[in-house]
Amino acid sequence: MTETTGRTIGARALRTAVEAYWATADTRDWDAFAATLADDVVYELPQTRERIHGKERYLRFNQEYPGDWHVRIERIVADAEGRQAAARTEVTVGPEQLHAIHFFTFDEQGLINGVTDFWPESYEPPAGREHLVERY
Repeated sequence: MTETTGRTIGARALRTAVEAYWATADTRDWDAFAATLADDVVYELPQTRERIHGKERYLRFNQEYPGDWHVRIERIVADAEGRQAAARTEVTVGPEQLHAIHFFTFDEQGLINGVTDFWPESYEPPAGREHLVERY
């Protein structure tokens, strides 16, 4: 991808964007978290067959997510063309530790315009977020 100046967004910039995404989510800094996202971001959870369209809905989804969870990045891999990145994380929810894999796509400005999360097991989505997601 290229910025409007014609420069390629490199792997380092993508890794930095993913680090900012997770750091701001972990600290619940929702303004900074929103700044990592494109307005037309699409979030997908294949295990629950849920999809969210748009920054405002995705931001609200994260703000309303229950529980005290924290995330630690284990690894980030990004392509040199500035299109995609993947991250492996460890998420702690109370005493439980889960590993997940996340795939990111980026727009021309280096904002995240797609996130797909893969968790260890399929599960039914918790009640109360139907107003933000579509099921597929």
